[in-house]
Amino acid sequence: MRLNYLLLVLLLAAGCATRSPQPSSRPSFPGDALITQRAVLTARGKQFTLNGYLSMSQTGGKRLLVTENFGNVLADVLVKPDGAVHVMRSSSAFRPAHIKRFVAADLECAFGNPKKKCRLDVLSPTHFVVKRFWYKLDLRIVDVKPGPQPAGMFDETQAMP
Repeated sequence: MRLNYLLLVLLLAAGCATRSPQPSSRPSFPGDALITQRAVLTARGKQFTLNGYLSMSQTGGKRLLVTENFGNVLADVLVKPDGAVHVMRSSSAFRPAHIKRFVAADLECAFGNPKKKCRLDVLSPTHFVVKRFWYKLDLRIVDVKPGPQPAGMFDETQAMP
């Protein structure tokens, strides 16, 4: 009996020693940059691996291209400095309405000025998690290339090559 009690106390003490990540401020990146990301989207008990290529302009424009592992484009979204969202390309995996409502919101949550309160857990300067009611997006920054991006990247009338 005493051994079980001692084991229970040790397990409880060990559990108290670890902390869950606490939400903190958003990471900062250069105003002009190309950011390469890897992500794991967990939704409804399933996990999907994604790649992201984010172009940011000093003026506040953001262009995100989301691809699957084999390079097929799942979403291409442009967020203008005034917050206007333009879906440049969609797929069967991400419909235009979902891109506007969720992808653009997560982009603003992690890299911009979110319109609504969002849950962003910053685990390190290159690793953070966006949590929503029915999904979680685990993002890792792979590479940041500072420097001006082509102006056409932030023009809603021009498609990406």
